[in-house]
Amino acid sequence: MSAATKIAEGRVPAASATGIFPYRRRTVRRGVSALFGTPVNAVITVACIWLIWRCVTVSLNWLFFHAVFEGGRQDCAIAYGACWPFLLAKFRFVLFGTYPYDEQWRMALSLVMFFAAAGLSMLPRLWSRWLIAVWFVTVALLAALMWGGVFGLRYVSTLQWSGLPLSLMLAFVGIVLGFPVGVLLAIARTGPLPAIRGLAILFIEIVRSLPVVTIMFMAAIMLPLFMRSGAQAGVLLRVQVAIVVFAGAYIAETVRGGLQAVPREQFEAAQSLGLRYWQIMGLVIVPQALRMVIPSLVIIAIGFFQDTALVTVVGLLDFLSTVRTAMHDPNWEGVVVIDGYLFAGAVYFAISFGLGAYGRFVERRAQMGGF
Repeated sequence: MSAATKIAEGRVPAASATGIFPYRRRTVRRGVSALFGTPVNAVITVACIWLIWRCVTVSLNWLFFHAVFEGGRQDCAIAYGACWPFLLAKFRFVLFGTYPYDEQWRMALSLVMFFAAAGLSMLPRLWSRWLIAVWFVTVALLAALMWGGVFGLRYVSTLQWSGLPLSLMLAFVGIVLGFPVGVLLAIARTGPLPAIRGLAILFIEIVRSLPVVTIMFMAAIMLPLFMRSGAQAGVLLRVQVAIVVFAGAYIAETVRGGLQAVPREQFEAAQSLGLRYWQIMGLVIVPQALRMVIPSLVIIAIGFFQDTALVTVVGLLDFLSTVRTAMHDPNWEGVVVIDGYLFAGAVYFAISFGLGAYGRFVERRAQMGGF
């Protein structure tokens, strides 16, 4: 095809007629038009850029350039920036709360062990049955460290457990124990037995229709009524049971959606091989359903970690509660306004972002048939 034909059909610019530079100018104008659009969109774009620039400059000034890094209350009172000495002075209380001060090394060691075990569990090459044994040993060591009473460690009541370790423990135990409960409820709700299906539906709908705070209050008040005379259950145990029940109901609905998304032909093919119902569900249907709902399960895990802040209504001091308590210290009250909340937000963001990123990694691996 000749150059003249291409020009006539509009496939290439007519350089001889308009020149190469006018063509480039038209390309630049099209790019600018795509960026700003109409004059109204251009004004909105410029305003957004200016607003973002102002937010960035104000934040940098408050966090660093006008912040106080050394001194005390008096230095922070006359400054226009963040008061970092507050976090340095209250760092241990914010992290560990009312746990005995001279025993807080046990909580710090517990955090290190927990994050180490969680990090190892995230490596696919280590996924095996031995990992379950590692977690059993880790949980036993964490319980011994936090409770005490063994290895010469002083006993510490669960009423003194607080701060970040408490939030992590409530969320982790709630999700780990709530997951099998949710899977069994989902199987029961989609199962062939009408009576069991009806009970599962009733339980799930009742729990999901109530706020988690209501369930915590019910567990704190009603759980002792189901225990034998003279037996007692601590507030921490009651709240943990409430979180497990709540997590189980929400996980059940998520898994049920995955079960319904698995084609019916998969069940029929497994039946033709002579597999029984529980073999079909455990080996064929449930694994496929869980692969489909990985994003939703990650969202539930992140949500329950953030919802641990609600335990303050039953008298427990979670991570956010210790931050608020530290900010109400008479030595710092009125000077520190949002510094503690920013630190708490950074911690929540780091953990939630890490869970989300790992969830996306697991989802991609599942799509590629990694497990």
